[in-house]
Amino acid sequence: MKYEFCAFSDPGLARENNEDSVTFDESTCLGVLADGMGGYNAGEVASGMATTFIRTELARWLAQAGRHANAKEIQRAMEICVDNANRAIFNAAHSNPQYAGMGTTLVMGVFQDARLMLGHIGDSRCYRLRKGELVQLTKDHSLLQEQLDAGLITADQAAVSSNRNLVTRAMGVEDAAQLEVNECRVENGDLYLMCSDGLSDMIDSEEIAELLQAAETLTQKATRMINVANRHGGRDNISVLLVRAGDAVVKKKLLARLWGA
Repeated sequence: MKYEFCAFSDPGLARENNEDSVTFDESTCLGVLADGMGGYNAGEVASGMATTFIRTELARWLAQAGRHANAKEIQRAMEICVDNANRAIFNAAHSNPQYAGMGTTLVMGVFQDARLMLGHIGDSRCYRLRKGELVQLTKDHSLLQEQLDAGLITADQAAVSSNRNLVTRAMGVEDAAQLEVNECRVENGDLYLMCSDGLSDMIDSEEIAELLQAAETLTQKATRMINVANRHGGRDNISVLLVRAGDAVVKKKLLARLWGA
């Protein structure tokens, strides 16, 4: 299985600075997205520390050992990298008054052959489009999600709730962070979307599915999604990481037919 990556981030229409951070390492099939929070510039410091640290450390490990690692070993490596990044953010927040209270959400994925090891903290999400069906693979760590799970509110009430952005887990706010990791099977043709809540709060699932199914390149899809989120209000920073799974053999056969080989 081969993977194609594309990432874009936009400040939106309501904020001057961008506290989101998104990165990927195509050589190790690693993607990382974070949505920071805190005082002036502190959110972007926290999210930037998270994505930079995790990409650097985890990509190094994946390049050396990851190709032969099993799911349990990859999960452990993800947890160690997140724990180390969390401690760095936590220590920076407590040693510099300017960064007091900063933290960040996180969603990250390691794609290996036909497997995705998906981790997240907070309300940054991952969706999968497979054969026209969109599925949300992550469940928000948020007060709103807890209220939904407990049956205290309906989905319609949740859509207009003032508690939409109250997360119950985040990196950097405590000396330990709890990463939720799930193993997912990948099929040829799958399209994965990781995003900050600046996208998912502005575009509902039906429209996300429609945008992902458009006959466009990943760059065009990501750009259009950000533009639509801004047209709907752009109340927060908007970040998109797209990953498309494809069989290299199928692609080669298609190219051979196109070239008449």
